[in-house]
Amino acid sequence: MTRPLRVGVVGLGMMGRHHARVLRDLGGVELVGAADALGDVHGAAGGAPVVASVAQLLDLGLDAAVVAVPTAAHEPVAIRLAEAGVHALIEKPVASSASGAARLVAAFASAGLVGAVGHVERYNPALQELRRRLDDGQLGEVYQIATRRQGPFPARIADVGVVKDLATHDIDVTTWLARSPFARLAALACRRSGRPHEDLVTVTGELEDGTLTTHLVNWLTPFKERVVVVTGEHGTFVADTVSADLTFHENGTVTTGWDQVAAFRGVAEGPSTRFAIQKREPLVVEHEAFRDAVLGKPTDIVSLREGLGIVRIAEAVLESARTRRTIEVTA
Repeated sequence: MTRPLRVGVVGLGMMGRHHARVLRDLGGVELVGAADALGDVHGAAGGAPVVASVAQLLDLGLDAAVVAVPTAAHEPVAIRLAEAGVHALIEKPVASSASGAARLVAAFASAGLVGAVGHVERYNPALQELRRRLDDGQLGEVYQIATRRQGPFPARIADVGVVKDLATHDIDVTTWLARSPFARLAALACRRSGRPHEDLVTVTGELEDGTLTTHLVNWLTPFKERVVVVTGEHGTFVADTVSADLTFHENGTVTTGWDQVAAFRGVAEGPSTRFAIQKREPLVVEHEAFRDAVLGKPTDIVSLREGLGIVRIAEAVLESARTRRTIEVTA
């Protein structure tokens, strides 16, 4: 019988503790230890040894590791893992800059290692079901993808603004759902919380396949909203990733008899259906995909190269917001 993969976690903060929790119960995996200079503040290791440095963690003997430290430390930690021959799942964004992300792509590729990025939103049940239905052609031609990601300021954030912390989710989800990259975008941002980084951004974009996109992202809203709206030829899908609900609002075939109302509508209202879908924790599904990738099985991970592309788009958003210009995105 094949032994379990020996996995460690670097960083036991707000996200790292959840990675440790999932790894403790994941089949085919053994959580052998964690590294955090502050120790196990949240009691997440469950009895596994907690050490102070990556070097000490590597001494425990790892096959793979999760990198859940602040964004600025992703690159040096992940490079150290690659040098030691350890596969890595790196929290998003994969690096604080596109140049840093490119170095990670090169390091893991040259070492023949699996590198994945923790864009966990892809594994939300509502979005998984939405992608399946889009691929089945249930919406016909897709016209627009609109996202809203709003909520209160998360105290865990130390070194980035909403673009790299939150909008990277929507950038990834949008291109993943459409299977098309961004071609151009324009953005506006502002700072209202007294921090050096932006806390509100609005983005308008166009994908290479012609799909139009809009994204509203902030941590100035006193309620949590995570919504993806995909409008197309046959109606609109609405995915709420907080509740993991997916609803389809179908274009109707019966026109309204009220002329004044009909004059303002491009389509008729049809039936609305909220689908009954299996709701598994996205982080568990993400770890299953990473585990299988390390084992050489076909699976759907967010690759380091995809993570690099997402950071490049995030930098284009910031450049557009700074210059007040539309940015043509280059691969």
